[in-house]
Amino acid sequence: MSQTKEDAILLEAALEAARDTRSLRVAPGARHETAEVFANHFSDEPPLIVTDKATFEAAGKDVQASFQRAGRSCDPPFVFGPDVYAESAFVNQLQKALADRPGIPVAIGSGTINDLTKLVAHRLGKRYLSVATAASMDGYTAYGASITHEGSKQTFDCPAPLAVIADLEVIARAPKGLNASGYADLMAKEVAGADWILAEAAGVEPIDPSVWETVQGRLRTWLGNPSGIARNDPATLHGLVNGLMMSGFAMQAAQTSRPASGADHQFSHLWDMQHHTHHGDAPSHGFKVGIGTLASSALYEELLRRDLGQLDVDQAISQWPDTDQVEARIIAVFGPGELASKAIEETRAKETDPESVRARLERIKEQWPQVRSRLVKHLTPLKKAREALRDAGCPYEPEQIGISRVRLRDSFEQAYYIRRRYTVLDLAREAGLFDSALGHLFGSRGAWPITSQEPAR
Repeated sequence: MSQTKEDAILLEAALEAARDTRSLRVAPGARHETAEVFANHFSDEPPLIVTDKATFEAAGKDVQASFQRAGRSCDPPFVFGPDVYAESAFVNQLQKALADRPGIPVAIGSGTINDLTKLVAHRLGKRYLSVATAASMDGYTAYGASITHEGSKQTFDCPAPLAVIADLEVIARAPKGLNASGYADLMAKEVAGADWILAEAAGVEPIDPSVWETVQGRLRTWLGNPSGIARNDPATLHGLVNGLMMSGFAMQAAQTSRPASGADHQFSHLWDMQHHTHHGDAPSHGFKVGIGTLASSALYEELLRRDLGQLDVDQAISQWPDTDQVEARIIAVFGPGELASKAIEETRAKETDPESVRARLERIKEQWPQVRSRLVKHLTPLKKAREALRDAGCPYEPEQIGISRVRLRDSFEQAYYIRRRYTVLDLAREAGLFDSALGHLFGSRGAWPITSQEPAR
């Protein structure tokens, strides 16, 4: 089950470029080696275990035993209850518990535990170690913590862990759906890469070749066996873990989530900010991102059918709304309140004055044949992406996470407003193709036909 030579080479380069993380250990039984890894980075400082009830049973007990065997003093762990979320209230709870305790936090869990510990460690002026219990998302090695604060999903600046341990035995036993969620999050890197290609072509954000290679260089290989995720195939899970960790390293090196997050994540963030639940629970981050990936891919396919090399830029600019019209529209689609205020703030940061929009469109138009060719080679067709998500055990239709087709259509416009990052959503709107593209996607022959029986929201 050892990693491939290609993955090992890429890992070495990624660790060298990463700003925060100095070591990654991915192996069966790695949880039993936590004390050794901890000692390599934190000298004689005591560990402060942070976990929840489920992950303490899955790995925390063995991590604690590892420290005890090494003769290192270990205070009783801080154990969250079952209903813990990546929200500011839980950040404050953990910070209060650890504030007066000397030592180094050791986060044992997946996304929620890792992000809570990451932010609290930073606020307390400490580094920390992460023990991953599921291949559920790319945040273990990512710079920043994604926390809901004042009703809005926000990324707080804070360093990634100094060291990460991923025990493949524990990951293979993760609760149903967690590793599938990670597969969907990894698939989203295709859309993130496509959006970066567009952003570079538009003159918004150049691609960093080394960071690009960290995420995209082996992505097709890591995604290549979706049914292996559903079967908990060891080699496939190892590749998934590598892919997710590499995505985090890329974000460290770039000090931004651009290498791993595009329009796909904007759909997920939108539904987070709307407090979306399905059957009483919030769908996982990866599952929301997976549907956002399909939505973004479908919009790409609509644009790639058109010849933007013949785009009438003057006509697009003549129809471009002014600031007052945009902000009135935001309030219309969101209603007054915090979400509309956040959308207005993000949209103001997009530089949507007519001359800036014209400059981006002219650059895209001039380069369209080359840009289109690169995007076609880069993106997996929508039909195949759906099949891969299905085979991995992920939702592959919006209704499977409680999003109706009418709501998905509304979400395209809402997702555009909530982030300032330049993506396929921006190109479609600026080129004046947004409404016609959605009309086809949700028409009788589109990806998600809306019938008269479709629920309104």
